[in-house]
Amino acid sequence: MSTKYDAIIIGSGQGGTPLAGAFAKAGHRTALIERTHIGGCCVNEGCTPTKTMVASGRAAYLARRGGDYGVHTSQGEANEVSVDMIKVRQRKRDIVTSFRGGNESRTQSAGVEVLMGEAAFSGSRTLRVEMNDGSVKEIEGNKIFINVGERPAPPKLEGLGSLDPSRVLDSTSIQELDVVPTHLVVIGGGYVGVEFAQLFRRLGSEVTIVQRGKQLLGREDTEVADCLTDILREDGLTVMLESEALNTLSTSSGSFDLAVQTKDKVEILHGTHILFAAGRIPNSDSLNLEAAGIKTNKKGYIETNEYLETSAEGVWALGDVKGPPAFTHISYDDFRIIQKNIISSPSATARLSTKNRLVPYVVYTDPQLGHIGLHEHEARALYPDNPKRIKVAKMPVSYVARALETDESRGMMKAVVDEETGLILGFTCLGLEGGEVMAVVQMAIMGNVGWENMRDAVWAHPSLAESLNNIWGSWNEIGHIYLFAE
Repeated sequence: MSTKYDAIIIGSGQGGTPLAGAFAKAGHRTALIERTHIGGCCVNEGCTPTKTMVASGRAAYLARRGGDYGVHTSQGEANEVSVDMIKVRQRKRDIVTSFRGGNESRTQSAGVEVLMGEAAFSGSRTLRVEMNDGSVKEIEGNKIFINVGERPAPPKLEGLGSLDPSRVLDSTSIQELDVVPTHLVVIGGGYVGVEFAQLFRRLGSEVTIVQRGKQLLGREDTEVADCLTDILREDGLTVMLESEALNTLSTSSGSFDLAVQTKDKVEILHGTHILFAAGRIPNSDSLNLEAAGIKTNKKGYIETNEYLETSAEGVWALGDVKGPPAFTHISYDDFRIIQKNIISSPSATARLSTKNRLVPYVVYTDPQLGHIGLHEHEARALYPDNPKRIKVAKMPVSYVARALETDESRGMMKAVVDEETGLILGFTCLGLEGGEVMAVVQMAIMGNVGWENMRDAVWAHPSLAESLNNIWGSWNEIGHIYLFAE
């Protein structure tokens, strides 16, 4: 006999957990299926633990820089800092436990039935759940919501099997290290790779990034990516662009040799730990989606329409499993859309959708890289026959008084505007609290506030937002926004 529910949510990520609570509070019998822990990737392996560790890395960085501010430790001018990796790890674990506990208590108080196990479809709206205690449950739901997320892509490298498994890392296992690696080799120069690379450099590791592409952070405008690369190299990281790891050549106690093909030759790296940060894959492969008629793309991501409906009636997907952008705030906005359309306003004539959603994001390097709206190449693609319509402003963060006063003036700002309408199309801040500065511009974009209003606004002095006077400060005689860096 199967148990019937009004709503079944598979996966307790940042979209699924509040959705389960919303259904239960609305009087629907609701089941939430989770195979590991409540809260999903963000709370347990993603945002919360990584940014906790980034804070430890920044503390070490500032401790070493104390002399720049006239502050010296008892160790004098050497700026030697010791890192207790076990303490760093425990602090991370404690914060994760606290956040996870909050998710669990809210779910329980809402009246959600939590099934700890792994689900797979056995029919259009029926599921077989292999419970963690060894039992099996058959359940069916009027509505089913898939929120199972992603996981790190498995590493592919010849000779990898000869390495000590504890030294072969992904974005989850690296957070459980109890020692600082002597030499960490990071495969992949995307968002995950650069965050961990800078973090462990600050904790005391020698770090090398091996990136196949011509720049780090492939989706960013070239000059922004180049600026970040310069910052990382200034921090002592080795960045190898247009390079590819070939194979491990030899191993010894605590180390390995790695062959890397660069543009010109094969180089040998001597590493102690290797982090694979070159992609993630959806957790859809264990769901037996075929049994429910749920379509995926060639990468395994579940296909949805703008209302998050799948190809199967009565089944929705939200969060990372439906494909990029894979951000926690997108997962939560998916929840908002479904909650509004199905629970709170099901009879509304205008449904909320993902169409034209404005997506901000922050890369938590130091300085942060915050972005909202269109990149320059995306904006120019809107008007291929009128390239002069798109105007670009750039400014180094060294032009910002607050950044100079705090001695945190590395980075740059870039804005893309539509000359005909005066509206801001995109904005990037690679700088001190870049995510917070970006959010100010996001509000302007949301409110259709033009660049001239930002230029003419009275911002508090000295503040980082004051930079928004400067970046749009002047036009020259031919109508191009000044490039302050020149």
